[in-house]
Amino acid sequence: MVGFLAGVVAGLSFHKEDWKGGYSSWERRLMRLGHVSFFGIVFVNLAFAFTVGHLHLEGPLVKLSSVLFIAAQVLMPSVCYAASVKKVLRNLFFLPVLCLIIGAGVLLYVLIAGANS
Repeated sequence: MVGFLAGVVAGLSFHKEDWKGGYSSWERRLMRLGHVSFFGIVFVNLAFAFTVGHLHLEGPLVKLSSVLFIAAQVLMPSVCYAASVKKVLRNLFFLPVLCLIIGAGVLLYVLIAGANS
């Protein structure tokens, strides 16, 4: 729902060529990336949920992976929108990226090593 609402807000002005500095401006690119990340990371979370459900995985490592994917879902659009306002905040992109990498790595470990205890 948040992704839809973010799209509506940006969509009200997308037709204005000079809105947020024009189509290729930093602000507008980051807002588009933030909007897309609402939906893109949802697919990661859905794939995770289906994988865990189908394979009946459980345990603290699976829980950790879940928390990291959820954190990435919140952090990525937040950092995108924050960086669109204040460029220096782009330095925070490592947070959602690390959440995704570590979350996927932990899940891969669980799948390969069978460490779902």
